[in-house]
Amino acid sequence: MDKIDKALKVAAKAHQGQVRKGTSIPYIVHPVRVGMILQEYGCSEDVICAGILHDTVEDTEVTLSDISILFNENVARLVEGCSEPVKEAPWEERKEHTLKYIMTVDKETGYVICADKMHNLQSIIEDKKESGDAIWSRFNRGADLQEWYYRGILASFAKNENMQETNILQTLIETVHELFPEEES
Repeated sequence: MDKIDKALKVAAKAHQGQVRKGTSIPYIVHPVRVGMILQEYGCSEDVICAGILHDTVEDTEVTLSDISILFNENVARLVEGCSEPVKEAPWEERKEHTLKYIMTVDKETGYVICADKMHNLQSIIEDKKESGDAIWSRFNRGADLQEWYYRGILASFAKNENMQETNILQTLIETVHELFPEEES
C-alpha cells in the first residue's frame, strides 16, 4: 500500500468521530489538508505522512511506537516533533514550550509545523468571514492571546536558520498577517 494512503487510513481511523473545535466539520479534514499543503510545497513522502499523522499521538490512542512500526523512525520523529510533550500543562506553558522549540527544529519538522499552523489560521479566517469576532469564543484563549501565539511562532521561526527563506514560512507569515493585520499608527 502506498505510504501516504496508509497514513490517510491510519489518521481517518484514529480521528473517527472527532470534529474541529466549535464546528461539525470532521477532524480528519485538518490532517488531510496539512498533508496536501506539504505536498504542494514538494515535501518528501515521510514529511507528508507526518503532516497527516501529526495530531494522532496528541489526540488519539495512536502511539509513537505504532507510527514507527507502521511507517518508520523518521515519520515517528517528525510526529513527535509536532506533538506537545505535556498535554495536561496549562495553555500558556505549552505554547511557550512550542515557541522555544520552533527556534531549534530541523527543516522537515519546521515544514510540518508551518503547514499545521497555516491550515489552522486558514480555517479561522474562513470561519471569521461567517461569524465575525464570535469565532474567538471557540478557543480557550481569545483573539489577543491567539495573536500573541501566532506572532510568537513567526518570531521563533525567524531565529531558526533551517527555515530561513523557505516559501512555506513566507506563506505562513502572510497568513498570520491576513488574520492579524498590523495596526497602522
